Amino acid sequence: MADLEKMKEAKDFYSDIPMENKPFFLRGSNSLDWGMQNRFSRIFNPESGRTVMLAIDHGYFMGPTTGLERVDVKILPLLGSCNALMLTRGMLRTTVPSSFSGGVVLRASGGPSILKELSNEHIAVSMEDALRLNVAAIAVQVFIGGEYETQSVHNMTTLVDLGNRHGLPVLAVTAVGKDMNRDAKYLRLACRMCAELGAHFVKTYYVPDGFETVTSCCPVPIVMAGGKKLPELDALTMAYNAVDQGAAGVDMGRNIFQSDRPEAMIQAVGAVVHQGMQPQQAYELYQSLKNDKKQVEVAP
Repeated sequence: MADLEKMKEAKDFYSDIPMENKPFFLRGSNSLDWGMQNRFSRIFNPESGRTVMLAIDHGYFMGPTTGLERVDVKILPLLGSCNALMLTRGMLRTTVPSSFSGGVVLRASGGPSILKELSNEHIAVSMEDALRLNVAAIAVQVFIGGEYETQSVHNMTTLVDLGNRHGLPVLAVTAVGKDMNRDAKYLRLACRMCAELGAHFVKTYYVPDGFETVTSCCPVPIVMAGGKKLPELDALTMAYNAVDQGAAGVDMGRNIFQSDRPEAMIQAVGAVVHQGMQPQQAYELYQSLKNDKKQVEVAP
C-alpha cells in the first residue's frame, strides 16, 4: 500500500474545464471498444486518418510471387515506410522482426491454390493464434458472386463474432466473382454486404467510374486494393483518386514490391495518401528517390 503519512489532499479538480470526449477519428468506428480502436490506431495514422498497408500475403494461394521470393531481402527494408503489413502467420513468424511496431493485418482465410476454385476458402487461422501474435486485425476473403459465396460470407461472419468477442477488427477483402463485372455497381453490392454483416473495414478495388458511390454507401472505412502491377505514375494516380474519392488509404502489394525501386515507390505512395501530394509531384518524388542511393525514409 502507499504510505499514508503526510499525504497531500487532492485540490486540482479543474471544475471550470468540461470533460472532453473526443470522437474516434475513423469512420463508423466510434462505438467500438477501446481495444479495437487502439488496434485500428496501429493500422491508420490518427493524424491523416489514412493508411498505407503493404500487402505481401500473395503466397497463401500463389506461392513465391515475383518480388516475394525472399521477403527478408525485398520487404523488410520497406517496413519503416508503411503503416501496416498484410501477410500470413507463417511469414510473420519466420521472417518479420518482433520489433516491428506497425500494425499487422493477418490473413485468416485460405484453402485452394490458383490451380483450384479460389472461392472455396475456409477459416485458416484460429482467433487464439491471432491474439497470440498480437495482430491489429484479421483479413478474410469474401467472394460475392463466386461459386462458394455463402461459405465465404459465413467465414467472415464467424470471424466477426469472434473479433467482437476478443476486440480484434476484421477486414473483409472483396474478391470479384466470375459472373460479376468489376464496376461500381458490383463493388457497392460487395462492400455494403460486408459492412452490413459486421466487417469493421473493407478492402476493395478502385474503379474510375463511380468509386465515390462505393465509399459513400459503405458505413465503414474502405481501403483500396492495389491490384495488378501498373506503371508507377498510373499507380500513384489511382491511389490519389481513391483517397480523394473517399478511401481511407491503400493496401498495395505488386505496385510496390514489383517496382524498380520499392523503397522509393512506397514513400511516394505515402506522400499521396497522407499528404495529398498530386500524382505528378509524387512521381517526381519517386524518380528523385529512385536515383538517390542515400534515401531518407518518410515517416508513415
